[in-house]
Amino acid sequence: MLCAGKKSYFAAAVCIITVTSMLTIPYLRLQRLSHQPEVIQGGRRCGGKIANSTITALKGNKAFIISPYFDDRESKVTRLIGIVHHEDVKQLYCWFCCQPNGKMYVSKAKIDVHSDRFGFPYGAADIVCLEPENCDPTHVSIHQFPHGNTDQLPKFEIKNRKAGTFSVDFTVCISTMFGNYNNVLQFIQSMEMYKILGVQKVVIYKNNCSHLMEKVLKFYIEEGTVEVIPWPINSHLKVSSKWLFMQDGTHIGYYGQITALNDCIYRNMERSKFVVLNDADEIILPLKHPNWKAMMYSLQEQNPGTSVFLFENHIFPETVYSPMFNISSWNTVPGVNILQHVYREPDRKDVINPRKMIVDPQKVIQTSVHSVLRAYGKSVNVPMDVALIYHCRKALQSDLPRESLIRDTTLWRYNSSLIKNVNKVLSQIMLQAQN
Repeated sequence: MLCAGKKSYFAAAVCIITVTSMLTIPYLRLQRLSHQPEVIQGGRRCGGKIANSTITALKGNKAFIISPYFDDRESKVTRLIGIVHHEDVKQLYCWFCCQPNGKMYVSKAKIDVHSDRFGFPYGAADIVCLEPENCDPTHVSIHQFPHGNTDQLPKFEIKNRKAGTFSVDFTVCISTMFGNYNNVLQFIQSMEMYKILGVQKVVIYKNNCSHLMEKVLKFYIEEGTVEVIPWPINSHLKVSSKWLFMQDGTHIGYYGQITALNDCIYRNMERSKFVVLNDADEIILPLKHPNWKAMMYSLQEQNPGTSVFLFENHIFPETVYSPMFNISSWNTVPGVNILQHVYREPDRKDVINPRKMIVDPQKVIQTSVHSVLRAYGKSVNVPMDVALIYHCRKALQSDLPRESLIRDTTLWRYNSSLIKNVNKVLSQIMLQAQN
């Protein structure tokens, strides 16, 4: 008998707990150790060709790797941002190369498909592997099996290995630019508004855009504001321009937007104090502060321990005009002039306005489009009297008469700087086009 003594409920409870502990602790230890990296090869140089595409398909598997990132917030792991089929991808292994000793370690991956898949068969996923304790690997390969030859496997550089000081305060992540995007004027206005509000970097996941838009992107890249990440997802999957699966044979929603957003957070985790997740036709407009830096200082002071700040989205229909700021030189530029759209739709009954976010990237684990899925710290809804999202787009309540809309000229507070800056950009792009 393992347990004996007084026949009391207390003694029985102690007995059960003791036996359970004796059985469970070794089991958990075995489970944990089964995921520990093991040496499988030694004394040779690591093989594999370094991947140079943003999206890399794994051979013979319904899985795609975007990029691996070092993450030591809970334990020493490599976290690969990827896309996987939610049912068909059951097992993957990380192959770590440790130089200069040439040892190869293999670690069984935990595949964590994000919950916001919206019915599509493929979804954003974290592929997480424990790293070897006695090695800080610079590269990793992914394989279906724990044994084999790595010479033909793509090899990925592990980013964020070295923690750095923040080089910028605000980075805007825009995902994804597709559909031969040509809303040139509104894009330039958004870029200039971001800079007025305190943004130093804008990261754009680009699938495709117009020839003129390419020139605009080239200007902002050379200026140092924009970083373009190629996003050829339709070369690998059948993509949908909608967010909800419609049984139409597509594989992933909205051009893989959620995967791009997660990659952008990790890509900027060590170089930006805040990351802003919104679209190119959205601007977070502060109502009580002159810029985002002052706004975020105040919000953090009022909400200690908060890592995610959510801002309410409001539609300013592009079909309802104000006669103000009809600037003739802008009329030849394709796209919307946001200064002429200062009427917003009222809230709809029983409909919650979506939100976009400013986050502390070092506290986010997984994000969706309108909220984070996992994070350290709290999330806070920012009151509308502090800031709102100016979203100039197609009307959602197109049947409303003009008098039912709300006149909101918050954007006009920036009109002088915005007009001057937009004119400067347009003149420089035209000069480049002529040369």
